[in-house]
Amino acid sequence: MFYAVVDIETTGGFASGNGITEISILVHDGSSVVDRYETLINPQQEIPAYIEALTGISNAMVADAPLFEEVAEKIYGLLHDKIFVAHNVNFDFSFVRHQLALSGYQLLCKKLCTVRMSRKLLPGHASYSLGKLCKALGIEINNRHRAGGDAEATAVLLEMLFQADTEGLILQTLSRGAKEQALPPNLHRSEVDKLPLSPGVYYFKNQKGKVIYVGKAKSLKKRVCSHFTGNNIGRQRQNFLKDIYNIDFEVCGTELMAFILEAAEIKRLWPENNRAMKRFEQKYGLYAFEDQKGYTRLGIDKYKKDVHALFSFNTLLEGHNLLRMLIREHLLCEKLCYIQHGRAACTAHSEGNCAGACAGKESAAAYNVRVKYAMEQLKAMLPTFALIDQGRNEEEHSCLLVEHGKFYGMGYISHYTDITKPAMLKSALQPYPCNDYILNMIISHAEAFPQKKIAI
Repeated sequence: MFYAVVDIETTGGFASGNGITEISILVHDGSSVVDRYETLINPQQEIPAYIEALTGISNAMVADAPLFEEVAEKIYGLLHDKIFVAHNVNFDFSFVRHQLALSGYQLLCKKLCTVRMSRKLLPGHASYSLGKLCKALGIEINNRHRAGGDAEATAVLLEMLFQADTEGLILQTLSRGAKEQALPPNLHRSEVDKLPLSPGVYYFKNQKGKVIYVGKAKSLKKRVCSHFTGNNIGRQRQNFLKDIYNIDFEVCGTELMAFILEAAEIKRLWPENNRAMKRFEQKYGLYAFEDQKGYTRLGIDKYKKDVHALFSFNTLLEGHNLLRMLIREHLLCEKLCYIQHGRAACTAHSEGNCAGACAGKESAAAYNVRVKYAMEQLKAMLPTFALIDQGRNEEEHSCLLVEHGKFYGMGYISHYTDITKPAMLKSALQPYPCNDYILNMIISHAEAFPQKKIAI
């Protein structure tokens, strides 16, 4: 078995938008280095000043260097039938594979990460960056941050790993059934092994324990592992995988509960890598207030988090359609409901459908009675029901409660709970914030599975 120890220098941190400026490949037979290849490469783009300061590779140095496509055949020949070895292997592999693909070569080979193997076989070090780990192990690095120097140090580290591997962990990692080589460099295999196949919510955490991503899953283990497969070479994915150190999770009885918990947790934790859920906000609400003359007025306004809305809407049209229906059925004043503006008389009044509140011809007390009936009709339109489904085990049911058109909360109840009494249900459920996204999911699920819905 031969290993290709690889190190590269680049113009930036992700393969899709950057180029390789230098590559070093050391072919290792498991005992010693048997072949070497090293070259500067013209990346056909400017090398940023901070990269030049780090590596010492300038635009002038690579101006006459070969293009990657000119050395692609040589590089492919050295790599395609070897084990690709690097310190944080997914970074180097993503660049080399991308550049080879642009040159017409498809690189398919096994990978071995010396960061991951060092954590397993050489535990207890404060840092596993190449520089600090080599210093701790007494490995001299000549020409640090150049491909040749770093590759030579990685090759020495590889030999130390072979010596420390008394239980054959390296071969186990490289076996066809192992997924170890696909995992992020800083995530221990045990973090994935502990995940169940149940529905739930998972939390990716960085080195400091901060949650950087929240996701939901029908099967926790399968969904988490799917994050680590694929060939995305963008900066966002590369940085995301590098920052994952630990995984927490919470099992849910159903996938729907996982959806809801995910939405709530994203709002609570605001993880840096979650974006879609952050953007969701309720747009409009129907509000009631009393004006200076004592008339209760209804109106559509932008959603206010700290003010109770009688109803909420995703679009202004939805709100106006509902409000016009209430105006028609309860003879409300269009001007007092902000449907009609200006000084002109209320259209409904001129047509005999308004008693003249806007013109002072109907008292506030009389008008407010009809507004009260309109609000009661609106409340009656808002359903109260429970969704009963499977729990996390055979000893319980899952339960979601919608009360007067608002999601109250969810949790787990025994088979003997009296579901017809909301007060009893509430004592067993965890309250959650409600928005139209969550409510629409619940209502859609209830319509799709009416046998799970119990009206209260």
